[in-house]
Amino acid sequence: MIRAVGSHPPASAPVLAAYGYCETVTGQQARNFAYGIRLLPTAERRAMSALYAFSRRVDDIGDGALADDVKVARLEDTRALLSRIRDGAVDEDDTDPVAVALAHAAGRFPIPLGGLDELIDGVQMDVRGETYETWDDLKAYCRCVAGAIGRLSLGVFGTEPGARGAERAPEYADTLGLALQLTNILRDVREDAEGGRTYLPADDLAKFGCSAGFSGPTPPEGSDFAGLVHFEVRRARALFAEGYRLLPLLDRRSGACVAAMAGIYRRLLDRIERHPEAVLRGRVSLPGREKAYVAVRGLSGLDTRHVTRRAVRRRA
Repeated sequence: MIRAVGSHPPASAPVLAAYGYCETVTGQQARNFAYGIRLLPTAERRAMSALYAFSRRVDDIGDGALADDVKVARLEDTRALLSRIRDGAVDEDDTDPVAVALAHAAGRFPIPLGGLDELIDGVQMDVRGETYETWDDLKAYCRCVAGAIGRLSLGVFGTEPGARGAERAPEYADTLGLALQLTNILRDVREDAEGGRTYLPADDLAKFGCSAGFSGPTPPEGSDFAGLVHFEVRRARALFAEGYRLLPLLDRRSGACVAAMAGIYRRLLDRIERHPEAVLRGRVSLPGREKAYVAVRGLSGLDTRHVTRRAVRRRA
């Protein structure tokens, strides 16, 4: 997937206003995502904000307090809107700024909009209250709600012309999305339990004596909660290692964006690994100064160079 090139006419005032709305949504609600996309050129940053704003809308339907049948109807309405965007049926003066911005972004970049259908599918799984017996089951869900976002983002980034192994970029983007989602699941295990949701595979919970769930600030009596967390952390680290192979395939600023977003989650994973029970007492997060440091590190290209050196050693 080569980066889109060529000249494009300036965006109209309604389109710029729509992008402005999406960037405001992203800045206010994307706690970690925004640190990465700030590193992108203007057109790419706007397109990523449009993707985020649409995805946020889908997530908010699933996470909201509406009755399940209403959520299902709203999700289908959102899918119908996505079909209009895909068919080029959204005008610049449409009253929905997210639709206007996403339609413009999809006209400028080869964004695989089917990934947003997958996101809707994943949120419908949440509405149905699905649980996951095995990692393979959970992985299918994660590919919908996070792997798809990685592939959508790659549509904006593109790959560097002549990059070796570029044909595997969608696979790496998908895997990196899985790594981020598994980190999210570990971070939010108590919050999800309070909302009646369990994401960690049932066979993993049983293996570590955690099948009773996480309804309080302490692990289930007699469980090996730390063992469970460390087991899932190792799984996430393996996904990060594979997904990071995307970085050398991107241009400098796209690579910086990905490295910043993924780097924040990797540091979050480090914190969870050091203090597993902290996730039962509240949301584990990074201070702003640490997120800023990770963004600067991404812009410097340190992570990309590290991945490239490792790949060279493997081929030697």
